[in-house]
Amino acid sequence: MRQFRFSPALPESPALNTGDALILLGISTILYGGVRLAFNAPAVIAGPDISLSPLALPWYALLSVGRMAAAYFLSLLFSLFYGYAAARNRTARTLLMPLLDVLQSVPILSFLPVVLLSLSAVLPQAFAAEVAAIMLIFTSQAWNITFSFYQSMTTIPHELRDAAAVFRFDPWLRFKAVELPFAAIGLLWNSMMSWSGGWFFLMAAEIFNVGRRDFRLPGLGSYLQKAANEGNLPAILFGVVTLVVVIVLLDQFAWRPLIAWTDKFKVDMVEGDEPPRSWFLDLISRAWLVEQFGARVWRPFSEWVDCGFQRRMSGVIASPEPSAEAGASRLAIGILTGFLLVALYGSYRGAALLATLPGSAWAGLGKGMIATFFRVSVSLMITLLWTIPVGVVIGTNRRLSIVLQPIVQIVASIPATALFPVVLLALLQAPGGLNIAAVLLMLMGTQWYLLFNVIAGAAAIPQDLRYTTDLLRLSSLDRWRTLILPALFPYIITGAITASGGAWNASIVAEHVEFGGQTHSTTGVGALIAQATSTGDYALLLAATLALVITVIFINRTFWRRLYRLAEERYRMD
Repeated sequence: MRQFRFSPALPESPALNTGDALILLGISTILYGGVRLAFNAPAVIAGPDISLSPLALPWYALLSVGRMAAAYFLSLLFSLFYGYAAARNRTARTLLMPLLDVLQSVPILSFLPVVLLSLSAVLPQAFAAEVAAIMLIFTSQAWNITFSFYQSMTTIPHELRDAAAVFRFDPWLRFKAVELPFAAIGLLWNSMMSWSGGWFFLMAAEIFNVGRRDFRLPGLGSYLQKAANEGNLPAILFGVVTLVVVIVLLDQFAWRPLIAWTDKFKVDMVEGDEPPRSWFLDLISRAWLVEQFGARVWRPFSEWVDCGFQRRMSGVIASPEPSAEAGASRLAIGILTGFLLVALYGSYRGAALLATLPGSAWAGLGKGMIATFFRVSVSLMITLLWTIPVGVVIGTNRRLSIVLQPIVQIVASIPATALFPVVLLALLQAPGGLNIAAVLLMLMGTQWYLLFNVIAGAAAIPQDLRYTTDLLRLSSLDRWRTLILPALFPYIITGAITASGGAWNASIVAEHVEFGGQTHSTTGVGALIAQATSTGDYALLLAATLALVITVIFINRTFWRRLYRLAEERYRMD
């Protein structure tokens, strides 16, 4: 019978180490280089006119879905390669996981003006804006998929690892037959969450202004943003309805078929009573064209890929546990030395730019960090209280899942920034109105990361373990204590990490709002980043961004990383 293996806790790694210092030096260099390029950007950039006619919505929706699809494809490739390298190689993990902490903690909306301005200095404006938009959406999609795949790779049951070793699987066959199928359910639900998160930042990606530089792009996000800024309620309604239609179509023609298809990868000893179904999957699975495509195109292509990988890996047997490199090559040492020299120079120049900030700015930055940390903590606690029970209900009840999953996806995909001005107007007159509104916007943008991970974890609980709890007549409390919470623990930690990172990012649009010609702002690091962006104060922008990155890394390394290690070692299903 499967069980959750409890083992002694491993020694904890230090909160911040030399690898973290090198990564921070690299991030500082990149930010400073982007700022220097930004000085060379055109002083005035005129953006295209965004039509609020309903007739423009189909074309705008197609453009937005295209950007989302391009960003998602890049995110999935990045996650598979990055998560595999971090999980299968201990040496690489010591660098890649701290780097992932940094990447998911970099505030997207503070990095975007640097990216936009630096790209517009060397590329045509329209192309630079498209690349920057896809990059922004990519950074809102990639990290939770990567964390999910890494978590799945590190919690594969030992019997599956041992079976792959006994049958002498090479690394490619092990990845294709064991690791990727085991991670499929988590990847799918986090992919759905990535699309939802992408819609949240789509408006920021498609309509962005830095001073007199207008980087608008035609799309559904820019349509909703313009309608919200003008207070055009009919246009907002048309835009939201179009977005809902797009989400429903994606659910029926993409996500629902994939949910039914990935159910076969569930680690189960018995078949579930009500496996998920999809009318579209049933329809195309019987289609003659699909059958011919599989026989004449997909199957030969798959065999060609398998043969190619197996020729490269002939004689290589995948080890059951992650490997460690014996040493570093001269090329690797040379690359690291060059990177260190460049990073030191860039950090020196960045420090010179930071030295121009007065002491009052640093004091305000400290107060802002404390205020934002409090809001992020409150939003995360509220998220944990409601997403765990709701996610378990959706993930374990097939009938409810059929009804609730599309509803949750629709609600999660509606950009909170489109509805936030209405919420703000309702709360401004209340005591602590903007503070409450900021926490609410953080919730609207980040709670879905945790909910979708909990749903994936609940859906992955083996049916035979559920039957066992029924046979033992365990009470609801005992079932939660012995089965549900231990099984969900890795998924909860993965969702909480990405949700907290998303909350820090959302602070930029939650603490500084421009609506109806008026600016509403409160104390917080997000407000400082937004103000520095609008005024072109690059020194304050660099300081606030680095302060936010360092804070999130410290929290991840001292708190979340310990829980991640606990999930890997103690709550693995074996």
